[in-house]
Amino acid sequence: MGNFSDRGVKQSIDWKLVISYLLLILIGWVNIYASIHSSEPSSIFDFSVRSGKQFVWILTAIGLALVILFAVNPRFWQSSALPLYLFVLVLLVVVIFVSKDVKGSHSWFEFGPVKFQPAEISKITTSLLLATLMSQTNYRITRLKDFMMTALIIGVPMLVILAESETGSALVYVGFLFVMYREGFSGWWIFSLIMAVALFILTLTASAYVSLLVLVGVILATSIIIQGNVGVFGWINIGILAVLCALPWALGKAPEGSFLAGIKPMYILIGICVIMVAAMIVKGYRERKRHLSIGALGLLAGIALVFSTEFIFNNILQDHQRKRIEVLLGMKEDPSGVGYNVNQSMIAIGSGGLTGKGFLNGTQTTFGFVPEQSTDFIFCTVGEEWGFIGCLIVIFLYVFMIWRIIVDAEKSRESFTRIYGYCVAACIFMHLFINIGMTIGLMPVIGIPLPLLSYGGSSLWAFTILIFIFIALYRQEKKYY
Repeated sequence: MGNFSDRGVKQSIDWKLVISYLLLILIGWVNIYASIHSSEPSSIFDFSVRSGKQFVWILTAIGLALVILFAVNPRFWQSSALPLYLFVLVLLVVVIFVSKDVKGSHSWFEFGPVKFQPAEISKITTSLLLATLMSQTNYRITRLKDFMMTALIIGVPMLVILAESETGSALVYVGFLFVMYREGFSGWWIFSLIMAVALFILTLTASAYVSLLVLVGVILATSIIIQGNVGVFGWINIGILAVLCALPWALGKAPEGSFLAGIKPMYILIGICVIMVAAMIVKGYRERKRHLSIGALGLLAGIALVFSTEFIFNNILQDHQRKRIEVLLGMKEDPSGVGYNVNQSMIAIGSGGLTGKGFLNGTQTTFGFVPEQSTDFIFCTVGEEWGFIGCLIVIFLYVFMIWRIIVDAEKSRESFTRIYGYCVAACIFMHLFINIGMTIGLMPVIGIPLPLLSYGGSSLWAFTILIFIFIALYRQEKKYY
């Protein structure tokens, strides 16, 4: 123990991370006041309006942070990860049956004037249990048993949250894929997920034919990249792909009533896909090339997704979700309906220009054109009143926070701390990406707060706990080494 030293608070806490946290909650508080001051003219400290209530939440959040840092043994979080996870999972299920319907969602407990959303806390407990599992010495994510346990920990709360109709909160769980990738999960699985989303969108906006062409092209390209050369098999497939691209145009030019005019390009494409699958399986088996067999399975899965897209879109997604996706993808114009929020948000952000209109001078904000402006659309208040520069500062603070968490996580000698740190960074990133993407029209409106900025006690508390558990874990290591 002679090489160990007891460091004080100044040396053991990452104050840069703490300062970025404090700056973000301060910016959020000021902009919450800006978003409500015209409809509810009052002092920023008026406890009857949202800015005053948020100030109370901020004080209690800072109190929580201090308790986590100085009163709770950091070892508690690892030892209690499983019971905490199960407790919150029970809350997620119970809230579906006892909560009121809020815009189609059943996800809030109400205790008088206080509302509590267990979906916010579930990100913390999921992160803790993931870190506990993945930090075990014999854990290998490439082993089926360990992978299935990891998928179960992530998938169960995600599915329950989807049952609450909280799509945005459920989507945050996709961020845990980055944590899995850091711990040895194949990047091809993440690429496959991106491809699945791309095929879904292409099928909706273009056609199933175009989606299948893209799928075949991507499978072929990845096979060539892995092999390192095109080869005879590759050149044959490239030629077939070129013919398939020109086929609809060529058949469209065929004289009416001719044999060629009666041929359906989709049938030919499906036939080619079947032949490709069979050839890849046979070739992979004979030459012991595992990637060809996996490629064949990927092609089959992609075909199944393309032909099930219409069913998923029309029968599984809810009506409001379909409308939001249609507006986002440009399939429908609805500036006064589901697209109203996004249109007004983009007007507010665009009208801010480079430096903004000034604090409390935003016209979109002042006249309340943007619904939910103090919660899900708080970023458009920043854009209108503080301009492009203000938006950059806010985004920089988030990026800096995420970067500091990852840097500290990589420095950690404890695998639990490292993995938990990556979970924290992933959660913040997903919230940031989805929320800002939503306010500028790049993502559907799915109702998700901007971390530490949006109005709401359960969100602020959840992110405070999430972040300061990591700071406490890292501090424990820095104190003694």
